[in-house]
Amino acid sequence: MVDSNDPRDIHLSVMLERCVELLAPAIEQDGAVLVDATLGLGGHTEAFLQRFPGLTVVGLDRDLEAIDLASQRLEAFGDRLKAVHTVYDGIADAVASVGYKTVDAVLFDLGVSSLQLDRVERGFSYSKDAPLDMRMDATSELTAETVIAEYSEYDLRRIFLDYGEEKLAARYARAIVRARAVTPIVRSGQLVAIIQEATPAAVQRTGHPAKRVFQALRIEVNHELDVLERAIPRAVDLLRVGGRIAVMSFQSLEDRIVKRALQAKATSTAPAGLPVELPEHRPELKLLTRGAELADDEERARNPRAIPVRLRAAERVRGTT
Repeated sequence: MVDSNDPRDIHLSVMLERCVELLAPAIEQDGAVLVDATLGLGGHTEAFLQRFPGLTVVGLDRDLEAIDLASQRLEAFGDRLKAVHTVYDGIADAVASVGYKTVDAVLFDLGVSSLQLDRVERGFSYSKDAPLDMRMDATSELTAETVIAEYSEYDLRRIFLDYGEEKLAARYARAIVRARAVTPIVRSGQLVAIIQEATPAAVQRTGHPAKRVFQALRIEVNHELDVLERAIPRAVDLLRVGGRIAVMSFQSLEDRIVKRALQAKATSTAPAGLPVELPEHRPELKLLTRGAELADDEERARNPRAIPVRLRAAERVRGTT
């Protein structure tokens, strides 16, 4: 459990220097606007505000506790931070609500935040017993407890397979349905015990058997992949020509969506065989990273949460009008 309420004690920002390096050319001028689409505890935003004195950051987050803590952390920057409570596929409306039509850069730091992982009562962690919640936005209705209690065996199997890439999805779904018929499953410790009992000993030796199930439940509760599918194109549409986007993903399902969205905008739409590429067919984006970049060995050793990160970035090179 986290004892301190100082965000600096809770969270180390991942790949901070590389994100600054990639986005800097788009935000060096006075009056630049950066959207931190996943404000979290404000680590990335703080660094950008410190290093670019003429920058304003529009910080989005669905977690009201995160917005409160980040706002306290960044209070000294005054109205250079404009925090908006929203899911990040609401990026266009959020930007418009604070008075902007276009922006110079967008940053996404995807996945579950340190705040959510480290607050035991939020129920995100399979290593500590807590209520089965997993909501990033505590004002939303769907919880992991509801999913476990009400989803059919078929639907449980589907989300464990699709969102957790869990090979034992069918076995775990069956075990959960059997167990809940006897006793309601309301705590993470109960669910972990059910999964462990259903896991062959040989599989248990390869890692914690609940990891992928908990990932799948979190994604389902927060509609993370559906939101991401909508958010990346909307973010690109907000960029001015010369604007940049950087996205950090922490698991393969996220990275696949980001890769596909950026590559689609970085590819010519000219029909095959057309002798001359018309301006409207030229790519909207230029990719700035070769594939997905990883954190370096030093950062991975210092901050284990940087180990799975995959960073992609692009620059807008053509508008749509």
